[in-house]
Amino acid sequence: MLDSLTQRLSSVIKTMRGHARLTEDNVAEALREVRMALLEADVGLPVVKDFIARVREKALGQDVVASLTPGQALVGVVHDELVALMGGTNAQLNLATQPPAVILLAGLQGAGKTTSAGKLARLLKGAKKKVLLVSADVYRPAAIEQLKSLAAQLAIDLFPSDASQKPVDIAANALDWARRHYHDVLIVDTAGRLAIDEAMMAEVKAVHAAVNPVETLFVVDSMQGQDAVNVAKAFGEALPLTGVILTKLDGDARGGAALSVRAITGAPIKYAGVSEKMDGLEPFHPERMASRILGMGDIVSLVEEARKSVDEGEARKLADKFKKGKDFDLDDFKSQIQQMKKMGGVSALMDKLPSQLTQAASQSPDLQEKSMRRTEGIINAMTPLERRKPELLKASRKRRIAAGAGVQVQEVNRLLNQFEQMQKMMKMMRSGGLAKMMRNMKGMLPGMR
Repeated sequence: MLDSLTQRLSSVIKTMRGHARLTEDNVAEALREVRMALLEADVGLPVVKDFIARVREKALGQDVVASLTPGQALVGVVHDELVALMGGTNAQLNLATQPPAVILLAGLQGAGKTTSAGKLARLLKGAKKKVLLVSADVYRPAAIEQLKSLAAQLAIDLFPSDASQKPVDIAANALDWARRHYHDVLIVDTAGRLAIDEAMMAEVKAVHAAVNPVETLFVVDSMQGQDAVNVAKAFGEALPLTGVILTKLDGDARGGAALSVRAITGAPIKYAGVSEKMDGLEPFHPERMASRILGMGDIVSLVEEARKSVDEGEARKLADKFKKGKDFDLDDFKSQIQQMKKMGGVSALMDKLPSQLTQAASQSPDLQEKSMRRTEGIINAMTPLERRKPELLKASRKRRIAAGAGVQVQEVNRLLNQFEQMQKMMKMMRSGGLAKMMRNMKGMLPGMR
């Protein structure tokens, strides 16, 4: 996510390290690089000009604290301005209205409106809301079927619609149904087009007028880059937007839409789509995103994800095992892999860690995911006794396990070496040797080399 922008900005920071203080000349030189980095990331030119002007003004007026280098001081200014550019604080949905609260999704075809409707419904269901979904997209082939499938998958109510009806009638009937069946929230998925046209804008305005939504969310594909800015402007002029959902952010190495859309529409980014899975919609936090863009990682989101995903029962069981002095075994090792998979796998983990910790590991996240799957397959090919007592694994057993897992014996040996390192680390944790453990951390995560 946003790799190109992160790399360019990181190089700017490195060049500033050699300077003793912030001056007009070195700030101007650094900001030329920042400007190029933002333009290459597809951030709109007016947005870039305004951003650079604000950073220059604050950087040159900055009293650098004695403990900060010029590079750190500039990073602080750029970070604060990135946060301001993306909205300042996390903006939540405003559902404080007489139920049902209507959420209208608008945007171009292919932006991810239907998938976002399902993801948003899932989030609201998790917040104990009774949600009704409806598709007012009567033009795109299988759009209604797609939402129907998502609703069934997520066990969420769906108001039936078909291509013979008018979108305004569908939306109005769905609202009436939601009132009569005591739904808390109605999510209306509107039709999109491949490009902006008057007919589409007129139709979405009519649907908006019919249901009077409390939230009108503009769904935009972050990979559209500069085009996203133009689309955002058109929708911002046509509808009273209350927020933005930025989709496909996990596939965008540039990030221009994330930095431009708030400034163009005036509406806060409320959610970001970070994977194709139904749990891949996250509340958008400008401060956390700014930290990720500058290579500082997003530890807060990582901890929140861990709290949601990690099985507390399993964690407690492992802790109790340690207290009793029992050794970490291959079943525990497998459990750690499964917990990591619940958190989105290696790539999701690396995306939230500071860049200096992930440079080596993040070069091939796909290979690491495959390695994790291979590791799990090898452990599954062992007997319960072998998992509890890895010391039993001699040559003949290793050959049998390798054949069962469809790998070479060398892969089994590599796994056992990784396991031994992890086992040593766990013993250090139990004995309090944390500093020594940190020095030996490299290569110990399950499935990583």
